[in-house]
Amino acid sequence: MAKVIAVVDYGMGNLRSVAKAIEYVASESDTLVTSDPEVILSADRVVFPGQGAARDCMKNLNDHNLSEAVSHAFNNKPFLGICMGLQVLFDHSAENSGVNCIGLVSGTVRRFDRNDAQSAEKVPHMGWNQVKQTRAHPLWEGIGDFSRFYFVHSYYVSPADSQWIAASTEYLVPFTSAIARDNVFATQFHPEKSAESGLRLLQNFTRWDPNQ
Repeated sequence: MAKVIAVVDYGMGNLRSVAKAIEYVASESDTLVTSDPEVILSADRVVFPGQGAARDCMKNLNDHNLSEAVSHAFNNKPFLGICMGLQVLFDHSAENSGVNCIGLVSGTVRRFDRNDAQSAEKVPHMGWNQVKQTRAHPLWEGIGDFSRFYFVHSYYVSPADSQWIAASTEYLVPFTSAIARDNVFATQFHPEKSAESGLRLLQNFTRWDPNQ
């Protein structure tokens, strides 16, 4: 029986590229782009992608009655968050003059501040950058430390508990670019846009058994 991988559709994010990338690395699975909470609840694995603004993300999640399904997946099955799908897992974002998020991970989401460093770098952080793996994880298998991944963001997460941090990247300041704990892995970068390393991470996710 084919495994079902649900890609959460709440009206935001480049869902087609995420789904196509997962289909490419896991052709034996059924990849479903869905806004149906029941499909998400019954799926074997859940991918929570997203782009755009935190306030719009939270509004769309609530309008589609998806927050509870996302929270259940976060607590109970292999779960991969991407970009905004990482940020809204936290308590609060500074975006849009302040937005309360889902609150599954203690911490905040901060905006890059060019005053933090003497640098000509622009905000948003857009393009390829190195990802330093701060601890071992099955999703890093076959991916070299300091591999380059693709980023597009103006805000970054700041976990209250440093044990969540699975990778860091430098842009104006060092920031958390991936988190992991138990059955959860989430990235600030876009693996679906990150060529070979990104595809390998997605493939690792489709094969990952958090209970091992």
